[in-house]
Amino acid sequence: MDTNSQVSRSTPRDVFLYLLGLITLVVSAGSFGMLIYQYIDLKFPDILQYGYITSSANYGLIRTALAALVVVFPVFFWISWTLHKDVMTEPAKRDLRVRRWLLYFTVFVAGLVVIGDLITLIQSFLNGDLTTAFILKVLTVFFIAGSTLFYYLSELRDRAYPRNIFRVIIIAIVALTLGYGFYLAGSPQNQRLVRFDDAKISNLQTIQSQLMYYWQQKGSLPKTLDALNDSISGFSVPIDPQTNQSYEYGLTGVRAFQLCANFNFDTVNPKESIPAIYPYYNWQHDVGRVCFDRTIDEALYPVNQKGQLVPLKY
Repeated sequence: MDTNSQVSRSTPRDVFLYLLGLITLVVSAGSFGMLIYQYIDLKFPDILQYGYITSSANYGLIRTALAALVVVFPVFFWISWTLHKDVMTEPAKRDLRVRRWLLYFTVFVAGLVVIGDLITLIQSFLNGDLTTAFILKVLTVFFIAGSTLFYYLSELRDRAYPRNIFRVIIIAIVALTLGYGFYLAGSPQNQRLVRFDDAKISNLQTIQSQLMYYWQQKGSLPKTLDALNDSISGFSVPIDPQTNQSYEYGLTGVRAFQLCANFNFDTVNPKESIPAIYPYYNWQHDVGRVCFDRTIDEALYPVNQKGQLVPLKY
């Protein structure tokens, strides 16, 4: 009796493992759900909800979720296996207070998620938002919460079920999700090139804005980009971050100019093997040297008269 009572006491190791198990479960479930959500958004975009969000946001979230899931899920699996092994070796540990509290808490939260999932489904149906993407997201949440609820209720009640098969299925689903995520996210080398292209477009947009401001203040366009440098405001014309060279600029008319840069990928007809291209309206480009021609509309960008400040229109 004394031996069993002593074994049933929670040790610092037990508290640490069960708390870490709960934390890694939350992070793993959240990262898995985030991945599936981004896959659904990319496959079934909803213009009513994501009309102003570019696909770069999806790919950024995919990479974040991948990093979290790759690190945390193996830790969660190892902790779950270790805790189950402890219970099998010392059955008295089934009644550990910390174990029962945290398992019941997990079941409680999973149950609330399932209830909230069903409420959201009914509400969206009544609002007319029952799209394919929404249904898939509801099923994703239901799968995560349902599998968690099933696993921890079985642990609490010591219910017999094919535990190894259940684990293999979960691991297989997570592995497939990770594999597809790495395929979408692309290699680190490609992503660096994509980020270079993204920075170049951002720089060209900045230069264009400064050229418009220059036009409105002086009624003409500069002959070179060096004229845009301003020691008072601190503005300095950005350069190509990949080559450390200046961007090409030339006048094509009194109110027209051209900006050129070299790009690594094609955003007009992107190849499926090169994912995560960042689309910009009016800044689509091919591979290699691409020039963007701009003509200033005097009605939209009038020249400043009599020292009046004319706000820029973006």
